[in-house]
Amino acid sequence: HHYLNQTIYFSTISPVCLCICLFLSVCVCVYVALCVWLCVVAVAVGRWECLQGEKEELENRFQEQLKELRVQKQKELQALQEILRHEQQEETELLQKQQHNQLEQLCSQHHQQVEEMTQSHEAALQEMGASHTVIILALADLKMAHEQEKKSLEEEFEKLRLSLQDQVDTLTFQNHSLRDRAKRFEEALRRSTDEQIDALAPYQHIEEDLKSLKEVLEMKNHQIHEQQLKISELERTAQKNVLLEERVQVLQQKNEDLKARIDLNLALSRQLSEENANLQEYVEKESNEKKRLSRTNEELLWRLQTGELSPRMSPNQSPLHRPPVDSASPTRLPPCPP
Repeated sequence: HHYLNQTIYFSTISPVCLCICLFLSVCVCVYVALCVWLCVVAVAVGRWECLQGEKEELENRFQEQLKELRVQKQKELQALQEILRHEQQEETELLQKQQHNQLEQLCSQHHQQVEEMTQSHEAALQEMGASHTVIILALADLKMAHEQEKKSLEEEFEKLRLSLQDQVDTLTFQNHSLRDRAKRFEEALRRSTDEQIDALAPYQHIEEDLKSLKEVLEMKNHQIHEQQLKISELERTAQKNVLLEERVQVLQQKNEDLKARIDLNLALSRQLSEENANLQEYVEKESNEKKRLSRTNEELLWRLQTGELSPRMSPNQSPLHRPPVDSASPTRLPPCPP
């Protein structure tokens, strides 16, 4: 302002002086602006140097904290690995004990069931064998008695048939002879009285003959009735034989059923033997699997101890971005190997 006042003052003197004054004023303003800009640049440089120092200090502090965190995390990781190893070892031993107990229990139960089923099977086989023998003997006795009775009945029936046939033939012949005599008697009646008398002379005893013939017929009828009774008795015996044959068939069917049951029990025994063998094979496989798991656990523990399975630190898990690790939190534990 002082220069402006002087410029205004000198402007009243002459235009040349006015131009000189204006030029000098502009130069002064440029100088002042340059000085101000230099001051600002100096302040900015000082600020930048200060920030650079703070940056280096922060980087040094960050590196120190990073080293401390790495050491701390390594210690925590080792502690967690040790805890995990103990827990895994205890869990493995517990699982092995449980598996061993279950296998022993299954084996004992299976052996007990096999023994019980074998004993019951043997008892059933002995019982069925004894009953089968008794039934076979009874069937043989019944068949023999039936054959003998059938043979005797057939012989008796044949004898009765022959005797009845003889009696029927005799009675038929006598009937024909009596009819012939009656015809001749009727023809003699048609003749003359003398001739009739002469003809009747041989037949004076006809009534006695007829009476005796009637008695003979009654006897024959009685014999025929007795023969009919015998025939009915034979029919009843034949019916009994039919019933006996049906009973023999039923016993034979029971015998076949017993044979089928014996075959079924034998098949069941073979199946139980196969199941026992399969169970033994399963127990051996489980034992081998348990040994393999034990070797795998030992290998994993060795790898954990040697640090081959230590987790890598990702960029977004740097100490400045992730929260502090809680050793009691299960989510912060390293991944457990399968």
